[in-house]
Amino acid sequence: MLITDPLFYAAAIPAVLLTGISKGGFGSALGGMAVPLMALTIPPVQAAAVMLPILCLMDLVGLRAYFRKWDSDNLKIMLPGALIGIVLGALTFGMLSESVIRLLIGALAIAFAVNSWLGLAARRNVAGRSVVKGTFWCGVSGLTSFIAHAGGPPVVAYLLPQQLDKVRYVATISVFFAFVNAAKLVPYAWLGQFSSDNLATSLALAPLVPLGVRFGMWLQDRINTLWFCRIAQTGLLVTGIQLIYRDIGYLF
Repeated sequence: MLITDPLFYAAAIPAVLLTGISKGGFGSALGGMAVPLMALTIPPVQAAAVMLPILCLMDLVGLRAYFRKWDSDNLKIMLPGALIGIVLGALTFGMLSESVIRLLIGALAIAFAVNSWLGLAARRNVAGRSVVKGTFWCGVSGLTSFIAHAGGPPVVAYLLPQQLDKVRYVATISVFFAFVNAAKLVPYAWLGQFSSDNLATSLALAPLVPLGVRFGMWLQDRINTLWFCRIAQTGLLVTGIQLIYRDIGYLF
């Protein structure tokens, strides 16, 4: 039976739509928003499980739009690193309480927003491909993506300094997360995350996927990307602060 709490859908519907809009027209800039928003109403582990099938549907759009436009040499470095992070996430699953996970997700949400505002990754000097850096950053991305589908900032930290062509850059990120999300299906199933409740809820939210993605494509040429991301990142920052405020007493 699917989740019936109206408060959950008050958070989940905008979360899915914003993620779809981001995937469709803004380079997955808001990919880390969904789990923090949903975690305000349901356990964060369940929020991640509900979102994963939805993210996989969205990834199909990116693969179709950017087919064979990615940087294969970078992906040969990035994908093994991501697998290391995913395996680490699976092996440590269940070791942390829900309060600690909410605190971690809140911290990731705040870090994502601050990094986006300050442009920390963009300020790095031009750099080329690096097996060490690529494995490290993509390993971190695989881990944070496994926990909260928030693997964007580490990948940006690795790819952006290379100053790739825009299409190649977006295509490489799209393929990377399509691979990461597909790879997470196996450990999520092994860990029992795909309960009938979670899958039914994912199915109920699935019709929002084409709406969000198509709306993102429509908005791409009609709204300033910078301001759209700034507004959304402000919401992400507030959500992260709220998650931390909710469970900060756990540490003391």
